[in-house]
Amino acid sequence: VAAAPVQSVAGRTGTVTVDAGDLTDGDFGGTAILGFDATLNDQTGTAYTILASDAGKVITCNNGSAVTVTVPASLGAGFTCSVVQKGAGQVTFVASSTTINNRQSHTKIAGQHGVATLISTASDVFVLAGDTAS
Repeated sequence: VAAAPVQSVAGRTGTVTVDAGDLTDGDFGGTAILGFDATLNDQTGTAYTILASDAGKVITCNNGSAVTVTVPASLGAGFTCSVVQKGAGQVTFVASSTTINNRQSHTKIAGQHGVATLISTASDVFVLAGDTAS
C-alpha cells in the first residue's frame, strides 16, 4: 500500500513511498533521487576490464590513444553499464569468456563523445548498444 502523496521531500529522512501518478511536477527541490544519479568511473589508461562493481555506473575513457575495454565473465545476468569515449582514442570492446552481440556486429564506440551501453541478457552474454562502429 502506498503512503499518501508527498508534496515536498525537503528535509525528509527515511523511506517515503509514492505512486507513479503522484510524481507529476518532477521537482524535488534539488534532492537527488536514489538510483537515478549514476556514479562515474573515470579511466585514463589504454586498457580497462569491467568489474562487477561497475554495475549501473558510467565508465569514462579519456585517452588520446586507442582504449580496450574487456568484458569478462561472471558479471551476472542483468548487469548493465554505460561507457563514454571522452578522449580521442577509440574505445574497442573485447570479450573474455563472454559473447558480445550487436545488431550490426560493431565492437567500438563511433568516436569522441560517443556513448555505448552494455547489457547482460543472460549469463556471460551481452548486448552492446548505442553510438557504435565497426
